[in-house]
Amino acid sequence: MLVYSSSKGSIRLIDLRQSALCDSHSKLFEEPEAAGSKSFFTEIIASVSDIKFAKEGRYLLSRDYVTLKLWDINMDSGPVSTFQVHEHLKPKLCDLYENDSIFDKFECCISGNGLRAATGSYSNMFRVFGVSPGSTETASLEASRNPTRRHVPVPSSPFKALSCVVSRAGSESTGVDGNSNALDYTTKLLHLAWHPSENSIACAAGNNLYMYYA
Repeated sequence: MLVYSSSKGSIRLIDLRQSALCDSHSKLFEEPEAAGSKSFFTEIIASVSDIKFAKEGRYLLSRDYVTLKLWDINMDSGPVSTFQVHEHLKPKLCDLYENDSIFDKFECCISGNGLRAATGSYSNMFRVFGVSPGSTETASLEASRNPTRRHVPVPSSPFKALSCVVSRAGSESTGVDGNSNALDYTTKLLHLAWHPSENSIACAAGNNLYMYYA
């Protein structure tokens, strides 16, 4: 099974058992546009920057500029879950377009057991969401050796527990961190990966690689 995305936010699934030539798709995943919601930025922020298969192959995780979405490959009418990552940035799209931040390509990853998903953001932040049915788990974490905006002890080991980093409440709606500091759009966490069998995440922030126990 192979998936690829388009700049318009659609995801196409190909079954290579049917044809080795990828000139047609077996399934198309996309959300219908809401009436009257289209703007100059609609297609830009809908562009899918990363897709991941869950371990069993039934679910797909996709990331666009604003959201993280979980898709069931047996249900192409729409995502089964949508997680807001940059909803608070929608009023600032003009500024983000002028400084090219709107074209940043954030990756996503999903845990080996398929229960959690993670994706990056600005200020070297990354978000972790519970994606199992009924889960409300969510956390905002900073990839930093010395998180200056947090009054918490930092372990000396390069492996840090997620519980040692305090969640930032309210960042979804205000665009600031938990201590009312504005997000830094020049520092961004674009690349991260979840270990396929162990519960740990690797995050690349700047010229550093951080490992977190989840």
